[in-house]
Amino acid sequence: MTSAPRNRVRAAILFVAPAVLLVGLAYHPYIAIPRESDVAAAVVSDTTRWGLAHLVVGVGYGLLALAFLALRDHLREAGEERWSVPALPLVVLGCALTAILTGMEFAPLTAAETGGDVEAVQSELVPWFLSVVVASGLTFALGALGFAVAIVRTRVLGSRLTWLVAGALVVLAVARFVPLGAAFYVTAAAAVLALWPLAYSMWEQPEARPGEPDVKLSTTA
Repeated sequence: MTSAPRNRVRAAILFVAPAVLLVGLAYHPYIAIPRESDVAAAVVSDTTRWGLAHLVVGVGYGLLALAFLALRDHLREAGEERWSVPALPLVVLGCALTAILTGMEFAPLTAAETGGDVEAVQSELVPWFLSVVVASGLTFALGALGFAVAIVRTRVLGSRLTWLVAGALVVLAVARFVPLGAAFYVTAAAAVLALWPLAYSMWEQPEARPGEPDVKLSTTA
């Protein structure tokens, strides 16, 4: 695959991943305080919405892992071999652990649809859920911060966009520790702000001439 088509594929992944995540997190029922009773009430009120939201969020995090794989490939071509190398497996692990979290939330859904005690099921999940939240948040945060440093150091974007993307990655890293409430919307917005400028730059980048590395992004801001 030549340079331009390869960049278009990467750009598409970086655009689609946060878009899917945005849809899933926006559709998720709003729960201001993560009490078992509030979660149970949200599940019982609309089991279909609960199930679809968690399914889309799980797919979104799978695509997000692919997006960071594409970003790592792009940074490698830009000569970055220090920060994004250890950051990639951390991000992928964080996304995988988050997908496990979405899977856990099908337990109260099953209880609701079979006449079980939804609140009791959710209560039993709390210790496991919190453990995975901490593990996924920590691994993803370290990886996201690594990518932020890599982007700043390589300057694959213009100056202002570089700091916008790096800042959004930092916000995304912090928001991952709060899996409910307004943090959902912060996570979705941060993912969009972090990856869409990169997606646009990759899409607009011309094909490199033979013998020249494919490392320049002309986007400036």
